[in-house]
Amino acid sequence: MRVETPAEQILYSTVRLEIEGSEPHQIGAGTAFIFALKTERGSLPCLVTNKHMVKGAQVGRFFFTTGTGNKPNVGEPLDILMENFEAQWCGHPDPEIDVAAMSLGPLLHKASTMGKEVFYRSIGQSLIPTAEQLEELDALEEVVFVGYPSGIYDSVNLLPVFRRGVTATPIQMDYSGKPVFLVDASVFPGSSGSPVLIYNLGGYGSRKGLHAGTRLLFLGVIAQATYREEEGTLEFKSIPTALVPVVRTKQMINLGVVFKAITVVETAHELLSVLASKGSI
Repeated sequence: MRVETPAEQILYSTVRLEIEGSEPHQIGAGTAFIFALKTERGSLPCLVTNKHMVKGAQVGRFFFTTGTGNKPNVGEPLDILMENFEAQWCGHPDPEIDVAAMSLGPLLHKASTMGKEVFYRSIGQSLIPTAEQLEELDALEEVVFVGYPSGIYDSVNLLPVFRRGVTATPIQMDYSGKPVFLVDASVFPGSSGSPVLIYNLGGYGSRKGLHAGTRLLFLGVIAQATYREEEGTLEFKSIPTALVPVVRTKQMINLGVVFKAITVVETAHELLSVLASKGSI
């Protein structure tokens, strides 16, 4: 597989995570992606996911694809196990912002000691829309996100899956006063940590009219799916005076919560400060 187009490169910007906590039920899977932060010393590649993905996790496993000569060895896995998993991550300083990051460097070093090369692509800070680009966006925009919903992925070629949706609230505005916007899309467990982008191939429209060319913008990271809880009743007619139990079921309403790209930058800067204080960079 050639990795040339933006879509092909986005596939290799994501990493599948599996985590285990101290309790048997604390087992899960989700998505992280590789983000490149601009620093004075160059680019800092870091992994980004949600705080809730790593909270309480004692052991985590990263699933990469190996590479040779800057090309992916499609279907050749590289699994890296990490102990004390939650402690490896740096969360956004605001407890209500569900974004966490960790340095990619230790994982690349570990792969190197195993005689392996990781093939990856990063989502660069330059893909975050400028103020001018934000103003050109409409209230309704088509978006894509990529990850491992419900743990689904191509187990032979080791690739995530793309999903598509539209913005449900304007990107320029903070929904309910928080640095988030909503998307109308099928967001399932496992999609947490997925990067959300605008990807227009060949042409696109804006407030200024039609434009030729390809547009790729990084908008943020999925953190939550929205459910509606429904109540039903079970009636026991033989004992009418007994308590009537309530049955609650959850139904997805296809709305996802996306923390904006600025929160990813802020989290990466927090990580940078922590690494600097430890002398790790």
